[in-house]
Order: sequence, then C-alpha cells, then structure tokens
Amino acid sequence: MSQAILEVDCLTKRFGSVLALNGVSFDLRAGEVHALCGENGAGKSTLIKCLSGIWPAGSYEGQIKINGQVAAFQGIRDTEAVGIAVIYQELALVREMTVAENIFLGSEPTNKWGGIDWNKVYTDAQRLLEQYGLQLDPAARVGDLGIGEQQLIEIVKALAKDTKILLLDEPTAALTESEVEVLLNIIRDLRNRGVTCVYISHKLDEVFAVSDRITVLRDGTSVGTTDTAATTKGDVIQQMVGRKIEDLFPRRSAAVKEVLLRVSSLTVKNDEDKVILNDISFAVRAGEVLGIGGLMGAGRTELIMHLFAGFGERVAGEVYLKDKPMAQCTPASSIANGMMLVSEDRKRYGLVLDKDIGFNQSLASLSDLTKGIFVDQLKEANQNWDLFKALRIKAQGLETVVGTLSGGNQQKVVLAKALMTKPDVIFLDEPTRGIDVGAKLEVYELINRLTAEGKAVVLVSSELPELMGMSDRIIVLSSGKIGGEFTSAQAQQHLILEAAMAHS
Repeated sequence: MSQAILEVDCLTKRFGSVLALNGVSFDLRAGEVHALCGENGAGKSTLIKCLSGIWPAGSYEGQIKINGQVAAFQGIRDTEAVGIAVIYQELALVREMTVAENIFLGSEPTNKWGGIDWNKVYTDAQRLLEQYGLQLDPAARVGDLGIGEQQLIEIVKALAKDTKILLLDEPTAALTESEVEVLLNIIRDLRNRGVTCVYISHKLDEVFAVSDRITVLRDGTSVGTTDTAATTKGDVIQQMVGRKIEDLFPRRSAAVKEVLLRVSSLTVKNDEDKVILNDISFAVRAGEVLGIGGLMGAGRTELIMHLFAGFGERVAGEVYLKDKPMAQCTPASSIANGMMLVSEDRKRYGLVLDKDIGFNQSLASLSDLTKGIFVDQLKEANQNWDLFKALRIKAQGLETVVGTLSGGNQQKVVLAKALMTKPDVIFLDEPTRGIDVGAKLEVYELINRLTAEGKAVVLVSSELPELMGMSDRIIVLSSGKIGGEFTSAQAQQHLILEAAMAHS
C-alpha cells in the first residue's frame, strides 16, 4: 500500500448556520485516481475549495496534511507551491488568447531583459501538447476550439506547473463520448507518471472506468471509502442517496392522446444563411415523451430553440400547436401559446444568478401574476412556495440567492420557472446535465408527472441510457436531418448510433 501524500482529518466548514462539511476524512495515495461521489449539495465543491486554498486555513475546523505535515493554505499560491492544481467545471481560459498563452498565463518564461520569452512559450507549449498526445496548434485561438479541446488545454495548463495532485471537478460535463475517452486516457497516463488525481463526477461509468478508490459524501459527511474493484454502482448510489434505488429510469407510460405539436418539412437557416435543419417532420402527443438524439452538432438544440422561437430563420415547413399554425414569433408568444423551454445552459440562459429563488421562479409568468401594473405578491408567493415544496428544492427559503445553490437545486429552480407558465408542450434540453443520481430521479419523476397530466415532453439528451429509458419514441438527428426513428421497444444503442451517423 502506497503512502498517503494528502490527508483530510475531520474537516468541518460552516456558512453561517449551514453546515457544509461535517467531519469529513479521507486520504490520497501517491499515483492513484481517487473518485469523490455524492449528490449535489453533499459538500464535494466545498471540500475542493478547502483543498485548493480558496477557503483558507482558519475558515474551517480540522486539518489538511501534506506528506504528514499540517498545511495552512492561505490562498491558491500556497497550494500551487506544494503541487496542487484544480480543473473546474467552468473553464478558466481566455478565449481571445492562444493555446500557448493560456497554458503559461501568469507564469510566462522571461528572457534576459525581463520580457516574455515568446519563443520559449510556444516551444514549451508544443512540447507539453505532444507529451500528452494532443494534436493542437499552440498558436490557435482558444475561442475557436471545441469545449473538449478547451478542457484538455486546462489540464495541460495545470500540469505545466509541476503538479503532483490534480483535482478535477466534473471535467466531462460538456464533453462528447469520444472526448471523454481521450480525457480518461490522459488521466490513466498521469497515474502511470505518478500524478495523483481526485476525480469528481456524477457519471458512475467514468468513475468505475478510471478510479482506484471511491469516497462517498452525503449531507456534508464522508460515508466511507472503498476500493473501486470491491464495490458496485448500486452500492455507491445507495451510499450517495441513503436508500436503495431499483430503477434508474422510472418511466411510467401515460395515456397517449391527441397530437399537441406537429412539425412538417421544417427547414431552418442560421444567421450566416447556412441550412442547419433540413426537412424535419414529426409529431408529439399529449402524455408522450419524444426523445431527440444525435451527436454534438447534429441540430438537436437548434431544433427545439427554433420551435420556441429562439433560433434561426424558417425557410420552409409548418409548425402546428394543437392544430394552430405557429409562425415564427417570439419566446414570449411561445410561452403565451403553451410552449416552454428548459435550456441546457442553466447559468447562461435559465437563471439570474444574483437574484433569489422566488424572483427566478416567477420571472416567466409575470403576465399571469399582475393586477393592472402591479404584481399580485400574495399570488406570486403562493405559487412559488407550492413549486418550491413540490420539487423539494434544498434551500432555507424563497429568499435564497440562486447562485449559492448546488447545480441540482439550480436545475430545479429552472424547472419550477418552466412549470409556473403551465405549458402544454415542454422542451427539456439536457435537463440532467451536471446533476447527481438523486436529483436525476426527481427530474424523471417530474417528467412522469407531466405526461400523466396530459403534457407533451420533448427530451434532448446526450446520454443514451437516459434517452432510451425515459422516451416513448426517439427521433435521431444526423447533420440537421432525421437519421432514424424508433419506438422504445425498437431502440438499441448501436441502432441509435448508426442513425446518428446516417448523414455524416
């Protein structure tokens, strides 16, 4: 058994009356990949902030030890000095700068005159990229690269600082399957080079593919640490949520009734006059979940954004809502007509992060909550509170600022905002991205509740098990066209992937 290079002993962190960490203990061994699992709000991010120096020594109780010595980090500089680096879910790159400039930002090599040695910047960047098998141009502008490539640059940037312990917080949340595999291979290579990794992810397939040990956090406490080879996904999930879960995708079919949304021969161009969607036709009925699958860039988000009047120019085709023709209008008129969108980027498009829960939940429904020119505050508060309780949002109250909530609870606020508009058709774009197993189950139960009430749900998801488990039918897009359509009984992963590449 290798020696522990980092130890966390009874770490406790409070925010006012809220106990974020309660006596958390675990250790890291040299050259291992150690996974941290837990529901949103379990304390994972708080723990990472203590380990990275964002929350300095003195702001928490307990001890952090490096190679047996108590560490008193007062900031990120202190953690970098002992070889700790963090890769956050939200990338910290400067889009206007090149790959090489980002890798050495803040630690640029200098020449004998004290200026930046640009030749060395680009030469060393090229060497680092090649060292980790990345075929990237160090002179390329970061903003022109894909999210997966940017995530890999973040890792190279961290490793350029002689990192010994790499903390990765949800590093694959925005990556495609092929990009995930590249990242996991890099982590395996780092382990072989003696770099220790802490890997935080809600995706248990990744956790079991790459980790040596797993520590589970629940409600701010460390439930236990287990060798990955000695446990199962079911055991980890049970530790995370405190109960046994029999069915990860509890789809309950509802009575399918009349067609609520019908799309006929839809063709859409973007702002650059390029055809993004070509000859799309489908229908979705009351009580039905229609899944939309496809690879990244296939047009899934563009399709539902256009139907919600938030993207593109319709150059051909018709859209009918309850047999009423829907011309290209505005998102406000779409909401008024009974359609609502839950976008995939909740922080950018779904929430006002510096406002409270009540403000966000009622934001799209103010026209129904006003008397004359004034908001009926009692009606607003009652509706907000009903949804707050129904969705089991973990917060002290409606006055809690949304930006302070965990990802799963932020997603519930976005869903509450959508439900408050009382839609007939609701578009869900990656509704479980970046949230834990327990929160996912609550989203799935909400989908079942919506279809039981006679709503139509259009579900976009990159996770094939979720798409297959929660959809009554699946339409697969390929390069802006329909590549295939399957009932739930016909849907198999290899068939969906074949359809996704039909027009590539």
